[in-house]
This record gives sequence, C-alpha cells and structure tokens, in this order.
Amino acid sequence: MTPGKIAAQCGHATLACYKALVKKNPQLIRHWEVTGQAKIALKASSEEEILELEAVAKSLNLCARSIQDAGRTQVEAGSRTVLGIGPAPVDLINQVTGRLRLL
Repeated sequence: MTPGKIAAQCGHATLACYKALVKKNPQLIRHWEVTGQAKIALKASSEEEILELEAVAKSLNLCARSIQDAGRTQVEAGSRTVLGIGPAPVDLINQVTGRLRLL
C-alpha cells in the first residue's frame, strides 16, 4: 500500500475503535483525549499476523478492530489491511504489540 492508503486505513481503524468505546467506556475515551490521543503505527508482516494480534488483544479484553478493504484501489476486496488496538493502558497494549517494529 502507498503511504496515503496506509494513512487512510489507519484512520478507519482509529474511528472503529473510538466508535466501539465511546459508549462502552466513555471514561477511557475522555482520558485518552486529555492525554494526547496517542497513536503508534507498527508493522505486521502479514494478514495472518494481523488476525493473530487481534485475537490476542481481544483475549486481554482490549478493543481491537481489523479493517477489511473495499478493494476499490490497491488491494483485493476483503483484505485485512490494518488493526487498531485501544485506547488502553500501555502495558496491556505492549503485551500484544511489544515485539513489532515502528512503521
């Protein structure tokens, strides 16, 4: 994916996580908003790894949303392109993503 496509997909993941938590845990969302709305972009090696990371995140009760592309531009329809996790405490997220490299 081009950098622009990656940015758009990350935006989709951020919104998906936000929408999932805004009603479920508004206190967590408020804390995230007043502490700078941290977003870290890391690299997964494959679609399979995205699914594995999502499963681990969900097993830790973290909000995790993988994004499936519509397939109109650069990737095939239904391809999982990115995974959003959080907002959540850093130590919990690091249990899922701590070994990944920055994008």
